[in-house]
Amino acid sequence: MKCLKDLVEEKLSKDIDLIDSILNKKDRVREEAIRLSREILRASAEAVRLIHLGLYDKALSKVNEARDRVRLLKSLLNDHPDLFYSGLVYNCLSEFVEAVVVYSLIVDKTMPEFRELDVPYVPFLQGLGDSIGELRRHVIELLRSEKYDEAGIYLDVMETIYQFLRKLNYPDALIPGIRHKVDVARRLIEDTKTLYLEITINTKLYKKTTMLLNKLKTQTKENQINHPEKINNEPRP
Repeated sequence: MKCLKDLVEEKLSKDIDLIDSILNKKDRVREEAIRLSREILRASAEAVRLIHLGLYDKALSKVNEARDRVRLLKSLLNDHPDLFYSGLVYNCLSEFVEAVVVYSLIVDKTMPEFRELDVPYVPFLQGLGDSIGELRRHVIELLRSEKYDEAGIYLDVMETIYQFLRKLNYPDALIPGIRHKVDVARRLIEDTKTLYLEITINTKLYKKTTMLLNKLKTQTKENQINHPEKINNEPRP
């Protein structure tokens, strides 16, 4: 009869070898997933940067590059759901969602659907929340360009996204990070509204003041032309 030590050694020798082979494969997959995640992050961030520069063709190329990497990542992790449904992957997928949403809203004037993006709901919601900050940047640029009506439209879009995210009143255990993003979005929208109102009101006042001054100047010139004697007869100091 085998002693207990030999029995333990025999059992663990097989089990640990099996687990080691599983972990060895998973570790290689994880390293590849990290590489793809970084590429998705870089391509998505670059796409957003190019959108704000107005380089839409180049931005679309980066969005498509990120989309291709997302497909590769999902295929790679098809047999590793523990890695796919993790912070590592969620982070890059939320950046991808943000890039697609921002591009779609600013360039295509449409809104991508959840099923169209084919990502888990958590990174979809995270990316949707982050898109509000990028839309604020777009609104500020529109205000600088004096495109006030268009800026108002995107301010309304920011508010709409925020209101829908607010409806998901669930704990962080189910939708990690979303409640925080909603709070941040609320502050961003309030600040943007204040800025929008200040600039548009000041612009209207400036235009009205300029119009009145021009009208007064015109009337003064007309009076000088039509009644020159009043000018000549004015008492001199």
